Amino acid sequence: MTESTALYDIPGPHARRRHLLYGLASTAVILALLGWILYLLFDNDQFTSTKWSPFLYEGIQELLLEGLGNTLKAFAYASVLSLALGAVLATGRLSEHRVPRWISTVLVEFFRAMPVLVMIFFIFVALKVQALPALVAGLTLYSGSVLAEVFRTGIHSVARGQGEAAYALGMRKTQVMTYVLAPQAVRAMLPTIISQLVVALKDTSLGYLITYEEFLHAGKLIASNLDYDLPFIPVVMVISPIYIGMCMLLSWFATWVARRERRSPKTKAAKVAPAEPQTLLPGPQ
Repeated sequence: MTESTALYDIPGPHARRRHLLYGLASTAVILALLGWILYLLFDNDQFTSTKWSPFLYEGIQELLLEGLGNTLKAFAYASVLSLALGAVLATGRLSEHRVPRWISTVLVEFFRAMPVLVMIFFIFVALKVQALPALVAGLTLYSGSVLAEVFRTGIHSVARGQGEAAYALGMRKTQVMTYVLAPQAVRAMLPTIISQLVVALKDTSLGYLITYEEFLHAGKLIASNLDYDLPFIPVVMVISPIYIGMCMLLSWFATWVARRERRSPKTKAAKVAPAEPQTLLPGPQ
């Protein structure tokens, strides 16, 4: 049963009935909206075989699969490099030395404030970089700067006493960060990290604007080069669910990780040897 919190009180019977009515009314409105959209699509002949038959061609299927592979390739590069850049910038921001801390702060704030598309265009046009490296570099700079703040916040979320206890045991700062703070911070950071990777996956579609042959670019080629009354809507209806499915898969993974990490860790009880009679020391008892 749902428990009340500081921000939420368990509703009473009248409130539950109101919530049920609100839910039913919202569901009816959403179903009516979906029905109206389907009616418009059928009325505009968007489900005719003429517009959907191109997707049965092997060449078009290969084009879509190649675009999907390029999207996943860009996402894989950007995600790995973003995690690495975020770790480096977070380390700089957590440094006790003033110069690396200031440099990391300026870089993080600058790349977080810059629009992703502007960075991609600058790298592609001004620096004359190829489409894939330009897209990956733009996504890496933005996502890496965001992840740097995630890492820094995660480290600060660990109780101060954990680090102080490690220092009291004679551990160096690198050892404290590696063996004490970082493992505990990962539990709080991981869902947010995965959520940021979802953003990076969606932003790979910006490669379409610099002629990178990713999934959206493949859809544009199909819609613009076929003489089937411009099957733009069918292309969108094919590409959108795949994008949504990939993002939902990552979001589900983030939810699963968060739920798993909220569970109390289970430890096995250590076996203790039974007490045995010991030899008494000489002296007055």
